[in-house]
Amino acid sequence: MSATKRLMKDSLEKLKVDELLERELKEAGYGGISITKTPMGTQITLYTMRPGRVIGKRGQTIKELSTRIEELGIPNPQIAVVEVEVPELDPYIMASRIASSMERGVHYRRAIFWAVRRIMAAGAYGVEIEVRGKLRSNRGRYEIVREGFIPKAGQPALEYSKTATIPVKLKLGIIGVTVTIVSPEAKFPDKVSLENLPEKVEVTAEEEPSPLEEDEEPPEVEEETDEREVKKEKKSNANPENERD
Repeated sequence: MSATKRLMKDSLEKLKVDELLERELKEAGYGGISITKTPMGTQITLYTMRPGRVIGKRGQTIKELSTRIEELGIPNPQIAVVEVEVPELDPYIMASRIASSMERGVHYRRAIFWAVRRIMAAGAYGVEIEVRGKLRSNRGRYEIVREGFIPKAGQPALEYSKTATIPVKLKLGIIGVTVTIVSPEAKFPDKVSLENLPEKVEVTAEEEPSPLEEDEEPPEVEEETDEREVKKEKKSNANPENERD
């Protein structure tokens, strides 16, 4: 099997599992999955707000989910349940909250702005919420609400941005809610942090060594004076008559 066909097959399997778990674990606060294939089987990591509802009494619910996932053609599925510590930073959970609010009759703008405030208060770097469909009339339209910084391309967009889309069935038709959240741990090459810097920096000028402190020897002055005295003594010895006078 070529790499392209394998990629398409893996993506289709993940989509089927995602739709099944999203439908079955709607009340448990479903937050998405990640699938890893190993020689022993398929490892599925399930993120949720309420792990107790996913596991069930004596693990009965999670056993039934494993059986239904295996019926989709995934060999030996092994499900690991992980609790979501901050639900406001999970796009699946926030999109499902907006969808449930709209199903109860809350205006979509009110639900969107409520979600934006909660997400930014949780420490997100940026958020974008898009609603598409028949919002007011039979004519389709869309509205987008953004806050903070959201990368659209490059490595930061692939590594730190998470997106989820949840459909909502209303009287006018089906509406799609798409939520994109940028993690607070995001690091961008054009953003420089000036934290943890010293308040004051003392600069001391180095003193230049004096000529006497260097390795060079000082000039010999005493030897020159000794040579002058020797010359005077020779002259006096050469003229003894001057001394007699």
